[in-house]
Amino acid sequence: MTVAFFPGKARRAGVALGAVSAGLLVLAACDKPTPIATVTVGTTSVNTGASCYNDGHAISETEIQSCLNKKAEKTVNVSMEDQVRFGVDPTIAHHGWTLFINGQQAEQQPFTKTYRNIPGNAFFATQTGETTNDTQVSIVETDGKELIGIWHFEFKKKP
Repeated sequence: MTVAFFPGKARRAGVALGAVSAGLLVLAACDKPTPIATVTVGTTSVNTGASCYNDGHAISETEIQSCLNKKAEKTVNVSMEDQVRFGVDPTIAHHGWTLFINGQQAEQQPFTKTYRNIPGNAFFATQTGETTNDTQVSIVETDGKELIGIWHFEFKKKP
């Protein structure tokens, strides 16, 4: 009876091929990450993945309100004098995006660039004219009337 022995070079190639195959299987099982949205105030940047995202397709009508009402996981400190810089992944800008403040749409037309500035004082006035100390700001990716993704940030007013 003879036993086949592989020389060291062939054995290493076989092990490397097995490792690559296993790695590809692991990657195939992973979910694709959502696009990122970033808020920058001064030198501080905070970014987050989507709270609700359906891989670039519309979020179902039954989920929209609960998605808009989700609590933000990321907090940004903003003074009334600050410039708030919003940055979105190009895939978000492709469809267009709008800002929602405390779950209410703040803009009528979607913005289609990846970056914009808004004064900090725009986020702390209530409809009655008073100011508030915290606000939930949501970046909402839209495609016509359909919502595709929602990213939440909590803005805390700096004294």
